Amino acid sequence: MPKSKNHKMRVFSVANQKGGVGKTTTTVNLATSLAAVGKKVLVIDLDPQGNASTGFGINRADRDNGAYELLFKECTLDEAAIQTKVPNLSIVASTVDLSGAEIELIDAKKREARLKQALEKSKEKYDYVLFDCPPSLNLLTLNALVASDGVIVPLQCEFYALEGVSHLIKTIERVKASFNPDLELQGIVLTMYDARNNLSQQVEDDVRAHFKDKVYKTIIPRNVRVSEAPSFGLPAIVYDMRCRGSQAYIQLAKELLKREREFQKQQSEAA
Repeated sequence: MPKSKNHKMRVFSVANQKGGVGKTTTTVNLATSLAAVGKKVLVIDLDPQGNASTGFGINRADRDNGAYELLFKECTLDEAAIQTKVPNLSIVASTVDLSGAEIELIDAKKREARLKQALEKSKEKYDYVLFDCPPSLNLLTLNALVASDGVIVPLQCEFYALEGVSHLIKTIERVKASFNPDLELQGIVLTMYDARNNLSQQVEDDVRAHFKDKVYKTIIPRNVRVSEAPSFGLPAIVYDMRCRGSQAYIQLAKELLKREREFQKQQSEAA
């Protein structure tokens, strides 16, 4: 079904400068959950490790055009997007050349706005675009933040969690002030939650006390089936939809869509 002329694509960066907090797992499974309810979704894999691309079963041999070509070549978003096995869901894959992109961006013209320009030129209409950001606040992450409406922050329930996310919030505020006044913290999602561990509960209490309703009610538990899924080139939602981890990501997608409806209502009332 063609989108209406006033259709507004929503763009989110899934970001945290700390590695191993569930960024890629969240990107892959949130995107799959949104596609499962009929939303047209695009994932852009900005991590040189390419785990999101692997998680969707995209072979390296099939990644002729990807995020690197989008940033530096005359490749359009429509040319770079690959349809995944999941209906309604495409991906711009990470290629090996992306590992050198950080250095190349330093001297590039309009270096912080290249992804934004690529999205604006796309003829394909998506409901949601999710950037899987690298585990650092570098120029690739900056490109994602400049092109985004909001930031989704996966936060592992561990001792230094709050310290790391506070640094990221300051970065979001700087990007908002200098490049993208519309950028917002869309939400913080608690990941790798272990109910048997007192620390998980303590971190949850601290994060909710600090960030209030910006923290999603949905919590992503530690789950073996979610960890297994990428080795089969499948999102956990497809690999085992009934497991606790998959069910949590389905709930997260519902919560995100509810926030989006509330946001759109506020926008229309303001207009």
